Amino acid sequence: MSIRIHNSLTRRLETLEPIEPGHVRMYVCGITVYDLCHVGHARMMLAFDMVYRWLLASGYRVTFVRNITDIEDKIIRRALERGLSIRALTDQMIAAMHRDFAAIGVLLPTHEPRATDYVQPMLDLIGQLEAKGLAYRAADGDVNFSVRKFPGYGRLSGKSLDDLRAGERVAADADKNDPLDFVLWKAAKPGEPADATWDGPFGAGRPGWHIECSAMSCALLGEHFDIHGGGMDLQFPHHENEIAQSVGAHGGPFVNIWMHNGFLNVDNEKMSKSLGNFFTIADVLQRYDGETLRYFMLRTHYRSPFNFSDTNLDDARNALRRLYTALDGVALDGPVQPVDWQQGPAAAFRAAMDEDFNTPTAMAVLFELATDLNRSRDPATAQLLRSLGGTLGLLQQRPSDYLQAGALLGEAEIQSLIAARATAKADRNFAEADRIRADLAARGIVLKDSAQGTTWIRG
Repeated sequence: MSIRIHNSLTRRLETLEPIEPGHVRMYVCGITVYDLCHVGHARMMLAFDMVYRWLLASGYRVTFVRNITDIEDKIIRRALERGLSIRALTDQMIAAMHRDFAAIGVLLPTHEPRATDYVQPMLDLIGQLEAKGLAYRAADGDVNFSVRKFPGYGRLSGKSLDDLRAGERVAADADKNDPLDFVLWKAAKPGEPADATWDGPFGAGRPGWHIECSAMSCALLGEHFDIHGGGMDLQFPHHENEIAQSVGAHGGPFVNIWMHNGFLNVDNEKMSKSLGNFFTIADVLQRYDGETLRYFMLRTHYRSPFNFSDTNLDDARNALRRLYTALDGVALDGPVQPVDWQQGPAAAFRAAMDEDFNTPTAMAVLFELATDLNRSRDPATAQLLRSLGGTLGLLQQRPSDYLQAGALLGEAEIQSLIAARATAKADRNFAEADRIRADLAARGIVLKDSAQGTTWIRG
């Protein structure tokens, strides 16, 4: 069976046919490292980690590139605010990013290029665009891309140039030939730190965001590759501009299949610091274990809108616990047998994953296996459940360890126990209050009492 993927460019399912048979080359836009990663980043990273894992499980050799944007206006501002060099700030944020991703089981890509290591290829690409009349030097020193000179601009996002102009999606700039034009090279501005500037044929400055991904993907995957992914919010303008730059410079095809994961909301609202519903991955890991967060996000199809809430996380934790409970007590120490993908539950699991990575249907197969396992206690069924879960990065812990972990306590249960402890203290039943505190501590939950009330963290 072949893998079929929804192509955002053509808006239909297409069979994956690697340019080089047996070898998939995939690029995913990574993180701009000026702050800690948030749950929206987790959604995107887990979606494409799932794709990466399934391609490997399907027997493909995969060259997976996931970049790091380590030079950008937000990074410069944050470094200045904190009194750090840009490198010191980005090194800190990259280390935190790796800790967060490891906690939720995100595999390292084949290559993880930092934009600052690829400035010369960016300059070369801008030079090609200028030579072809697609880029021009503005009066303010910036180098811009001439959007109207590139035929087909807007095809990925489904937006016409007239619609974009009428909607005023791009702020007017007197130094641009057209408000829709976007920057390829930003001229250095007074007061900017020295480590934000490179010298080149276009004067002192730094690359624009869009040119970074075009240069890094070309350098590591070639001018034409199989899959390009990222969040739906990157479809326009970032990915649209990547197409214009890359095809404009090289002339040939750029990417065969474009993939985009759906938007994330928090309690049915767009996540925003101003709304007070903004959560970093580290915030969530204080209350839930990484595998629960992983399971929670993968049980929704990657292209569907995703609603993040504590209630849904608690439900996901309980569901994952049911799978581990089925595995608990069944011998799993023998040699792991290869999965026969042509038979029974494995075939159904594969059919779901091969049809645009349908994780909800694949997860249903896991629960059917768990039901069978609860009846039969058959080691072969247990091994199959664990092996299929493993293709999604799930069910690889020792069941007894997982079931005993404090991470299995969801926020609702913890708050209920805190409330029970408060009632016991009010009733002067201090022995019961101490017992609840000790029980929570044994399960990895540390309570902190203050005049404002009781808070908790995972120890």
